[in-house]
Amino acid sequence: MSEQLKFIVEQLNKDPFKKTFNLITFDSLEPMQLLQILNDVLAEIDPKQALDIREEMPEHTVKRMCALLGMLKYKPPGNQSDVSSFRQGLVIGSKPVVHPILHWLLQRVPELKKRAYLARFLVKLEVPAEFLQDDVINDTYHQYEELVEGFKTYHKECEQLRTSGFSTAEIRRDISAMEEEKDQLIKRVERLKKRVESVSNHQRMLDQARQLRVEKEREESLAHQKQEQKNQLFQAEQRLQRLQQQLKDMRQAAADANPESLMKRLEEEIKINSYMVSEKLPKELEGMRHTVQYLQKVASEPAMGQTDLQELEDKIKEVDSQINQLIEKKMMRNDPMDDKLTLYRQQASIIIRRKEAKAEELQEAREELAAAERELRQRTNQARTSDGEVIRGDELKRLVGKLRSKGTLYKKKRQEIAELKAEYGVLQRTEEILKQRHETVQQRLQTVEAEKGISGYSNTQEELERVSAIKSELDEKKGRTLDDMSEMVKKLNSMIVEKKSALAPIIKELRSLRQRCQELSQEYDEKKAQYESCAAGLESNRSKLEQEVKALREETAQEENRYHHINCMSEIIEMQIQRAAEEMKAYVSSDPQERKKAIREVYMKNITEQELLGKKLREKQKMVRESHSANMEQMKMWRDLEQLMECKRQCFIRAQSQASIGQVIQEGGEDRLVL
Repeated sequence: MSEQLKFIVEQLNKDPFKKTFNLITFDSLEPMQLLQILNDVLAEIDPKQALDIREEMPEHTVKRMCALLGMLKYKPPGNQSDVSSFRQGLVIGSKPVVHPILHWLLQRVPELKKRAYLARFLVKLEVPAEFLQDDVINDTYHQYEELVEGFKTYHKECEQLRTSGFSTAEIRRDISAMEEEKDQLIKRVERLKKRVESVSNHQRMLDQARQLRVEKEREESLAHQKQEQKNQLFQAEQRLQRLQQQLKDMRQAAADANPESLMKRLEEEIKINSYMVSEKLPKELEGMRHTVQYLQKVASEPAMGQTDLQELEDKIKEVDSQINQLIEKKMMRNDPMDDKLTLYRQQASIIIRRKEAKAEELQEAREELAAAERELRQRTNQARTSDGEVIRGDELKRLVGKLRSKGTLYKKKRQEIAELKAEYGVLQRTEEILKQRHETVQQRLQTVEAEKGISGYSNTQEELERVSAIKSELDEKKGRTLDDMSEMVKKLNSMIVEKKSALAPIIKELRSLRQRCQELSQEYDEKKAQYESCAAGLESNRSKLEQEVKALREETAQEENRYHHINCMSEIIEMQIQRAAEEMKAYVSSDPQERKKAIREVYMKNITEQELLGKKLREKQKMVRESHSANMEQMKMWRDLEQLMECKRQCFIRAQSQASIGQVIQEGGEDRLVL
């Protein structure tokens, strides 16, 4: 319970409620305040519930809350399943009733908001059947149902769009990027137009380019049509081959079979199909329907908590124990007739299971056959689209022959590779042995050189030989490189001359433009410096003036506030002085009427009146206390007298209604019945 209260307080202190509760203040709330908080939470889920419960009758409040909780599929926990006790607890604002409701609502606020929103449109109006006999009402109701179904479809589409990953921000960014690209393309097209306008016969070239584009599009469309026609032809040929194969199979079956075998086979197929249609498929369909109903039931129920799961587990344990008890009773009964029938029952169940297994195998085989046919069609379509040709029977045989020859060639090459790998291993081992021997010889040579005092002689000689070989190679490369470089220099010189001749007019024009650009840049720098200096001076003056204006405004506001405050205080003091002067005038006046108007006299008069009233009330209280016991005895006697008179009246009425069974004698204030 403490965790529940803690969760409720934390959720109420957050948005959108923004309360300032703690555990103590929330637990000490009055029932009316607790109901108002519950109503606020319900108003957050459904805005129609936003109202003050003090302005509403308690019966209407409970009815409204119960209707909304029922629509939200709330179930009272534990022992509150009794509707009357739940309603009574909701009327009086009982904490054991309200706290679980708040805990359940605050756990599922977004989900319940969505459910309340959908309930406004999906909870159908109940129209009596006699009203639906009217054609106008019936048509209107059908239109209403169609609108509800349309709302369901639109809401599903909206949810799919929300969960599909698209967002308005991304779409806006894409649109802005596309608009920028469009502007860039427009600018590029304008630049190209300006560049093309200087070319002679540009309009004719544009027309030819446009015609070329149209012809290319037409060529693409014709190629697409050609591909479609090839596909159609391929499909027709495939269909023809399939039909020819079926005709061939049927002819072979007709040639090899007689009418009796055909009838027998047809009867078997009919039996299999009738079993599939009448027994297997209805069972599967019924099982799927039960599964769908169960899933719909589970989806329609609210989210289950730990207590609900514990209750279901307890129920499952109880049912299992009952089943075990029934099985034990059946085993203890041990009827001999049942023992005789168990064998036949087992045989029948085995046959049924075998029958179902064979039917499933048949269905799986049919599905595999259909899948293989689909895969064959896909492969043929892929071959058609990729190669553009249909592989016929003769071509397939030639292809198989080629594959076989290639297979034998592959085997030979693989054998050769294996032999080469083995030889490579031998050579590698030989290389390792030679390296080891070379290392031993080198070590011996180094020891001999060290003994003779010429260590490093062999290494120096090898290094000189290697350097001489590298030098010769470099000389050859330099000779080849110089020839190539001379040819390349000639080509580059010719290209430079051509480029210079082509760029000469452009360079002349560029020189004038550069001079103009330098002049404009100098003028721009001068104007920019003047602007920046002027702007800096104006900005500094503006900032100073703004600070002065701000300070003067603040000073003006302070002085205005001070003036108004002093003015009000002076008026109040004047009124107080005037009132004190009038009071003194009335108090020292010789006229008794004027003295009565003084505040002091009025207060004194009120004090004396209240003292007299208190004195009278104390006397009255004393009298009541003194006469209380006597009055209580007198009231008791009057009650006894009233009961006695009522008893006499009842006796009289009973005597009048029944037959006379005796004689009533009244003597000395007593009544006697003589039988």
